[in-house]
Amino acid sequence: MELDERMQIEPIGFLRTCFGSKFAVPRQPGLCPSAWGTLEFVGKSRSIESVRGLDGFSHVWLVFGFHKTEGEDWRPTVRPPRLGGNERVGVFASRSTYRPNGLGLSLVKLDGISYQQEDGMMPPLLHVSGVDLVDGTPIYDVKPYLPYAESVPHAESGYAGKPVPRLEVKVEGTAAEDFAALDKRSRRVITESLSLDPRPAAAGDPERIFGALLCGRNVRFRVIDTTCWISKVEVSD
Repeated sequence: MELDERMQIEPIGFLRTCFGSKFAVPRQPGLCPSAWGTLEFVGKSRSIESVRGLDGFSHVWLVFGFHKTEGEDWRPTVRPPRLGGNERVGVFASRSTYRPNGLGLSLVKLDGISYQQEDGMMPPLLHVSGVDLVDGTPIYDVKPYLPYAESVPHAESGYAGKPVPRLEVKVEGTAAEDFAALDKRSRRVITESLSLDPRPAAAGDPERIFGALLCGRNVRFRVIDTTCWISKVEVSD
């Protein structure tokens, strides 16, 4: 195919999520079941007709763009976190955000569809959970998940075959009051996200304090052995 015949795509909408930055976003969908997102459609896709029949499905695929790494170069090999960041595999054998076309695919739970009243229109909003996408992610397509065709119970997962290890998450006394003041779902999102150990593979100093923007809060934490200690929960700017 000639280069001038390449497909041109535009976002059908943008996903608002509980993740304020790339750091601490789960590396795969479904690992943080409480993580929420709301898809706000734009342009022609805002039609109520565009989602007719979708409410009969429990899960959907989101085709999205890695907008936080847009314009950055990609390489044929990457160091996946599941291999400790020390071993290289081909980019197509990974879920790296640095890809030739910067596209991703995420399977999320469809919690429901609501409709806004706006200038005589009723633009839909898709409410999803189990998301692994940062706030503001451009969405290029939505497709219903079909378990009879897409579920492969005995599929092999190569180097990523083992379950993701999780940390125990505890709240230090100084942060206990602020953490307890959060709504129940926000507490679950923070706990589930930090249990996945979002630190870089080579985290260095075990006493280092990290910060993650979760549910509108700057959550400060450190990891000692197999426990993640939350030391501060404050409103993010």
